[in-house]
Amino acid sequence: QLQEQQEEIENMMNAVFKGVFVHRYRDVVPEIRAICMEELGTWMRSYAASFLTDGYLKYIGWTLHDKQREVRLQCVKALQGLYCHQDTAAHMELFTSRFKTRMVSMVLDKEPDVAVEVVKLLTLMLENMEEVLTEEDCQSVYPAVYVSSRALASAAGLFLYRRLLDPQREAGREPSHDGDNRIFFRLLLAFFIESELHEHAAYLVDSLWDCAGPRLRDWETISALLLEESPAEGLVDRQEKALVEILAASVVQAAEGQPPVGRGPTKKVTGL
Repeated sequence: QLQEQQEEIENMMNAVFKGVFVHRYRDVVPEIRAICMEELGTWMRSYAASFLTDGYLKYIGWTLHDKQREVRLQCVKALQGLYCHQDTAAHMELFTSRFKTRMVSMVLDKEPDVAVEVVKLLTLMLENMEEVLTEEDCQSVYPAVYVSSRALASAAGLFLYRRLLDPQREAGREPSHDGDNRIFFRLLLAFFIESELHEHAAYLVDSLWDCAGPRLRDWETISALLLEESPAEGLVDRQEKALVEILAASVVQAAEGQPPVGRGPTKKVTGL
């Protein structure tokens, strides 16, 4: 009897979906389309067994191309709610393979608040779906640490840290404050030098400040690296110059607590 009632409820939900949602997710009013995406995400989280399937996920994927900012924003937020847990992310493999290219391209969305949420979404994918993002995908996110919008740069900074700079990202690695920070600075130097934007150390430091501020304020480790005389452990001239720039930017950031000139304050992401 319980099984029959459950089937009856599911049939009613499907009837509502086909009778209302399928027609309204393409409504001419953007606010209605956005509400459809928000509610679909809620259904998928609350009733995963019934709604977290490719047959329903495709509606969110298609609507990622919507022309209106608020609709795209709700699509991305709905996906954040699904990718933020490994158990739900595990059901997203086919969806990810179909729509990952679109999601990655939205890092360059013309609306800054949409781009911020997209980078946060990609960070969740990075954390909860092993190796789903290729190096090419990640290369599309990294340059955002140098953009003028602080909200987007900080989101990209966290992505960069989780992907490349976190010394403990290797599973089973024993944490060590001094050793970890040495590794962090060497990884950071490699990224900074490779990016060839050497006059923008202040932007890079500001992007990482929220997620790696304590590491960037480790003056002792920076000094030890600069004074290292061992050929095996020491830095080459190019690395030393870059580390001095990072040190100077970190000192200014710690003293002033303000973004560098040309980078705007964190903008509040407006909801519906």
